[in-house]
Amino acid sequence: MVGGDVAAAVDVRDVVVRYGEKTAVDGVSLTVPRGRVLALLGHNGAGKTSLLQVCEGFRRPDGGAATVLGLDPVGDHDELMPRLGIMLQSGGVYPWAAAGEILELFASFAANPLDTGMLMDRLGLTKFARTRFRRLSGGEQQRLSLAVALVGRPELVFLDEPTAGMDTEARHTTWQLIEELRADGVSVLLTTHLLDEAERLADDVVIMRNGKVAATGTPNELTAAAGIDLLEVRADPGLDLSTLQRTITETSPGEYSITGALDTRDLADVLGWFAARGAHVTAVSSRRRTLEDVYLSLTTDLVGAAK
Repeated sequence: MVGGDVAAAVDVRDVVVRYGEKTAVDGVSLTVPRGRVLALLGHNGAGKTSLLQVCEGFRRPDGGAATVLGLDPVGDHDELMPRLGIMLQSGGVYPWAAAGEILELFASFAANPLDTGMLMDRLGLTKFARTRFRRLSGGEQQRLSLAVALVGRPELVFLDEPTAGMDTEARHTTWQLIEELRADGVSVLLTTHLLDEAERLADDVVIMRNGKVAATGTPNELTAAAGIDLLEVRADPGLDLSTLQRTITETSPGEYSITGALDTRDLADVLGWFAARGAHVTAVSSRRRTLEDVYLSLTTDLVGAAK
């Protein structure tokens, strides 16, 4: 057994994954506490999938160590697997089997499975019970893969792009299920390219870039640290705006809009500018930067370079 934080569902310490001369994961550390949702974010090629493979026990790291539910995900793989739920983006099932047959098969592997009929109904799959997997739409396959991951009552669930291809109703149902898992004490490690999904679901966020951790924290911590990107001030009309070293416009008489990343000091400077001109400020409102803003600020140059 690998040493680590047994109180955590996942404990990753300085993990390195290499493919030949390429380093896919470069000294990453993260922790998923029990009963919490961690969103692992990053552009394609950032190292997310390689890190998940280490946590799921499908490969040993080339450096560092990982423990999952207090166990070595490779050495204790057989003991650990019944306690995990793993949802992959694609594959893992026989394409000619019917949806209901697939779920019943995976339920048979569990000591105390959920009721398959209830799970099929909850995910809107009942009418597809006799439909072969290969004939399901992408969103329907995703819902079935989620059902397979949950049917064994796991303590920890790995969700890789859980709502990819789903329509709005199915996406919201999936979000509700993830929130219910957390309420029941189940830990969740998910990857997603939907930043609103991460901001809604995640207790903690880890953003990877080029195999390293670029940022970590709760969604509120990350967005608060990024500051605000819009400040609206209502004051006397017709002020000379040329002396404020900010992007400011008077959108209508007495309504001023200041855009660009602003921290607490910037906010004080802008309001001080109005005060120094004797302007009577009657209202101030701001918009905090979103998790998507934070993510793009860390990865936009990489996305642009890939085009």
